[in-house]
Amino acid sequence: MSTENALLTILVDRINNDTLVLPTLPEVAIKVRQAADNPDVNLIQMSEVISQDPALSARMIKVANSAIMGRSVKVSNLQQAVTRIGLRQIKNIATAMAMEQLFVSNNELIKGYMGKAWQKTLTVASHSITLMEFYLKNNKHTSLNRDSITLAALVYNIGVLPILTEAERHPEVFANPSFLAHAIQKLSGKIGSSIMQAWEFPKEFVDVALSWADPSYKPDKVSYVDFIRVGAILEGTLQVSDKSAALQTYIDKGVIPSMQLFTSDEYNDMLKDVKNMFS
Repeated sequence: MSTENALLTILVDRINNDTLVLPTLPEVAIKVRQAADNPDVNLIQMSEVISQDPALSARMIKVANSAIMGRSVKVSNLQQAVTRIGLRQIKNIATAMAMEQLFVSNNELIKGYMGKAWQKTLTVASHSITLMEFYLKNNKHTSLNRDSITLAALVYNIGVLPILTEAERHPEVFANPSFLAHAIQKLSGKIGSSIMQAWEFPKEFVDVALSWADPSYKPDKVSYVDFIRVGAILEGTLQVSDKSAALQTYIDKGVIPSMQLFTSDEYNDMLKDVKNMFS
């Protein structure tokens, strides 16, 4: 058995036996989610929880000042930001903004791969969130929302982390990018769904991680998976033989109004603003 097949077998066995070490949710995200689930929490208390992480605090102010919040008057401090975003949305948005903390490694090679994976995730997320904003304008009564797509789009590919971590222990395999690409394609969905379940995320996030790259998964109704797939097609993460034909599927489904959307100033201005939230 080749080294690559041996490692793939190890990963599969650990998944099946529930012994694969999964990443833990960042501590600040756990605290935010616990506070948000407390029916007695108020905006001041939530601000105090978030303020324990200066980087997250800065990100939340950026979110509050972004175009997706639809406000022209800028907020200047965390409490104002939390007030503008609101307790209902803060749980998922704060969790999403903390995700970058997981894509780190002391191994320079691994660090490079994780950095690239995170940047691709950000590009897909930016398209997904931007597209959702346009969808919400035309579909006022949908149950889909911006805070859920923000989190879903930043955890959709979370399954790559244990694969990269495992590969770090086998540098002779890690030097083979084609093996890594194969392992990620074959296993990241199943691993990602396991992570979502371990973090006790709702089923919609489990479905996103498990099925976003599975062509056989075709939900009848418009779902978060659709927006992430469009973002992944545009970014090139989800490779298709005919990009226009692939995107036409989502025009027919009502996710995209037309192909002209992607060349419009309105879309690209919004996309730039969303990307700025993550910078």
